[in-house]
Amino acid sequence: MSDSSRSLDDLKTLLHSSVGDDLQQKMKFYNSWAETYEQMVELGFKHFVGVDGSQGMLDQAAKTGLYKELKLALLGPEPLPALSGMFDVVMIVGALRHDYVPVSVIRELCLAAKPGGYICMSRNGQKSESGNKYKVSMEKELQLMEEEGLWSHVITKDMGKYMIDMYNCEGVQNENYIRGTMYLYKKSLN
Repeated sequence: MSDSSRSLDDLKTLLHSSVGDDLQQKMKFYNSWAETYEQMVELGFKHFVGVDGSQGMLDQAAKTGLYKELKLALLGPEPLPALSGMFDVVMIVGALRHDYVPVSVIRELCLAAKPGGYICMSRNGQKSESGNKYKVSMEKELQLMEEEGLWSHVITKDMGKYMIDMYNCEGVQNENYIRGTMYLYKKSLN
C-alpha cells in the first residue's frame, strides 16, 4: 500500500467490509480502497484504457496520467465498453470470481483484443463451493473458446503467493497468501 499510515488491521477491516453478495456494497469497498491502491508502473505500453465498476478506482487511475480513457462499468450487468479488435493486450485482474464478473465476460475480453493480441486473466484461488463451481465453469469456457478457434492457449500458471490473505494474516512477519492462477491466451488471426 502506498499510504504507510494505514495499518494491517485497517486493511483487514476494509477487506471484511467487502464480504457479502451486495454488488453496491462491493463497489463502496473498492471506492474506499482506491485511495490507497498501488500505482501502476508503465512497462512499455503507451495507451491504457481502464474499466472498473468503482468510480474511486477510476479516480485513482486518472491521477497516474497513464490512461487514455477510463470507463465506469459493472462487467456482466453491463457490456465491456470497448470496440472489438482494439487492443494489443486485454487484462482482467482478480475479478474472475463468483459474485464479481460472470464467465460470459471472457468472450467480451477476447473480442476486445486485436487479432494476434493477448488476453491475460488472473483469479484468486480461495477455496469455496461457489469458487470451485466458478473455476470449473470458467475453465470449460476457456477450452470451448479454444476449440472454436477464437484463441490459443499460451500458458496457465499457478501462483502460490497471488496476494496476501488479509483475513488470515497475523502481521507483516507472518503473512499468509492466497493462491491464484494466471491464464494467458493469444487471439486467433482470423
